Amino acid sequence: MRPIGKQLIAWLLCGAIPVLFSCRNNKTVDNEPSFYQDEAFSQEYHEAYPMEGNDVRAVLPDRDGNVWAATANGVFRKMKDSGNWVPMLDGNANGPSFALAQDSTGTIWLGIWNGLYQYKNSTFSKVNGPTEPISAICTKAGTVHAIGPNGFWTGNVNGFRLQKATLARSVRDAITDGNDGLWIASDVGLYHWTPSHLEHAYKTDALIAAYTKGLSFNHDGKLWIGGLGGVTIQRNGKKESELRTTDGIPSTYVTALRLAPDSAMWVGTQTGVVRFRKDGTRSLLFSRRWLLDDQVNDIAFDAEGTAWIATPRGVSAIKKRSMTLASKSNFFYNVLMKRHIRAPWIAGQAHLRVPGDTTSWEPEDDDNDGEYTGNYLAMESFRYAATKDPAARENAKKAFGFLKLLQEVTGTNGFFARTIIPATWTHMHDGNRTYTERERADELVKEPRFKPVETRWHLSGDKKWLWKGDTSSDEMCGHMFGYYYYYMLAANAEEKKVIATHVGKIVDYLMQHKLNFADVDGKATRWSVWSPEQLNRDPEWLPDRNQNSMEMLAFLKLAHFMTGNAKYQHEYIRLIEKEHYLDNMKEVTKQNPAWFIYFDVVLQAYLYPILIGCEKDPERLRFYKNHLEEWFTKRRGDHNPLINFIYNHCLDKKAELKNSVDFLIDTPLDLVDWPIDHRKREDIQVVRAPTLEDEQVSELQPASIRLTVRWDKNPWTLAGGNPEVEREPVFWLLPYWMGRYLGMISK
Repeated sequence: MRPIGKQLIAWLLCGAIPVLFSCRNNKTVDNEPSFYQDEAFSQEYHEAYPMEGNDVRAVLPDRDGNVWAATANGVFRKMKDSGNWVPMLDGNANGPSFALAQDSTGTIWLGIWNGLYQYKNSTFSKVNGPTEPISAICTKAGTVHAIGPNGFWTGNVNGFRLQKATLARSVRDAITDGNDGLWIASDVGLYHWTPSHLEHAYKTDALIAAYTKGLSFNHDGKLWIGGLGGVTIQRNGKKESELRTTDGIPSTYVTALRLAPDSAMWVGTQTGVVRFRKDGTRSLLFSRRWLLDDQVNDIAFDAEGTAWIATPRGVSAIKKRSMTLASKSNFFYNVLMKRHIRAPWIAGQAHLRVPGDTTSWEPEDDDNDGEYTGNYLAMESFRYAATKDPAARENAKKAFGFLKLLQEVTGTNGFFARTIIPATWTHMHDGNRTYTERERADELVKEPRFKPVETRWHLSGDKKWLWKGDTSSDEMCGHMFGYYYYYMLAANAEEKKVIATHVGKIVDYLMQHKLNFADVDGKATRWSVWSPEQLNRDPEWLPDRNQNSMEMLAFLKLAHFMTGNAKYQHEYIRLIEKEHYLDNMKEVTKQNPAWFIYFDVVLQAYLYPILIGCEKDPERLRFYKNHLEEWFTKRRGDHNPLINFIYNHCLDKKAELKNSVDFLIDTPLDLVDWPIDHRKREDIQVVRAPTLEDEQVSELQPASIRLTVRWDKNPWTLAGGNPEVEREPVFWLLPYWMGRYLGMISK
């Protein structure tokens, strides 16, 4: 339904040095890569180990691969190959726990409500000396430092002694200084303790703010101090620089710091964890896609480089696996075939009966099943063209069969349905309903073009299917996009005849109804209006004049290109010469901001291949190409790989490859539509651009922390998501296979 309103990449530039010409066609291009050699990169993914109601304060992966968690309700352990948490202390000792550490001998140290404990040789014992509770532990070799509100002790398995240092009672973290001393973070500033000396810093010449929470040395020996306000970076005890929300930290409150094995500094906050790399880049992980809770309490790394993150709802593991774009394509394709192709061959989203749990999936309908299956049809066509895999061609044929069935099932001579479901289904979106006269009046005032459709679902003649009417213009655009690429790339001669007949039938139906898509009631559906009477002479259709003129020109041009029937060309010329549809289309790139919605951007992208690929007149072809150039200038900043590759295919160019590949690499493997809300972040702004109607982010977010992608949704969206949905991965597979077909991405 239409909305109202680094890894290091081996970029090969046809040689060892930058060139001024593309190897493919010797046309001048921008100084950007024209070919990506596919090679392995580290793909991050999230494994969740929930502990609801426990509030994990500290996490420790031990040297055997097991993971310990100190929680509000005791200490738990998860064995290496298990997902289950087991309580480790008996009833008497169990209670609030705060700190965990492992020394060089392998002994596990636990700071809990009633003192310091050690775990050695599978046995727990309470340590004599340290007075409960113990809130911070630091180990170096065999020496253990244990600190709590009631004192500071140093010792080992043989015993502990009380230090005479006068520290704040509010110690939050402690790390070794690399020698015999400690750096200690507290609510009242930073301490540097040695056996013979104690220094205390709390003024703003040393710290952003006195409230300090986490400590870590970075790769070149600088001390990072996190707390209220951000991160203070010191060298040799002197403040050197700061990191605040303006530098990419998503929250004013930094809660934890740890240096990763790859030398990236992980900064935990109340709004996720941001990683600062040696090369100056950074990346954020937040939302349920990546963390059980955005409040990060602790961070630790195991020997394999996995990050274990303590949150109030459990422990999140951020793992890595080596992938290439080709192996990622295989991964997504397997998910697509397993959960996102439903009978009779519809590519669409899956419903999750248990939010976020893909094992609970079931098929469901969507208003735009036709459009998205059109994308899938195009994807399989590109896959076939790139690989000659007969399975791709067979699947494309099945997808076309479904789209063709959408027309046949209606029993009309050209109208097609939005989607179909088995007649036995009792659940569907947007069921039949009635409108009272008051409701009709209310809707009509809100939207003068409103069409009250009470019977949306109809039983097919063979009684096998329920089909949904009120088909929209985006369905038409998505169908035609798929038909064009299936016809050009995958269909054989006989199949091309079938495609041509089908497209001709639909366009004939439009011409019979004054270029509007008439539903079974004989009236145009709410959105499928292309008639000059509405577009050129009804002021309520002015917002759609430019876009819909472009659409109808593409439909007619495709029908003429496929069938050779002159009547489509005659109507095409009439609309251009008599009704000024080409002049209308010219204004697409100058759309009034009150009427611009990002949704239309992708519909426009569907049309350019048809207009440019089917037009034979040199002057009109020049117009379409120039139009695409102007249009693409406005869309370049979206870093949309589908748009980028459509542009490259239409104009024989090789633009924006790095941004396209960056998206393909950064896209998460998790396709659950987890709620993502950038409003909680303090490092970005809420804006009303590029569309005035939507609340959006001030900076385009990477795929890893963006709402699950559907290309007709605004990529700048501020907040949204529905964890009861898993999106189909066609959004990734289509541009990938386009890049492969165009020779811009290697096998």
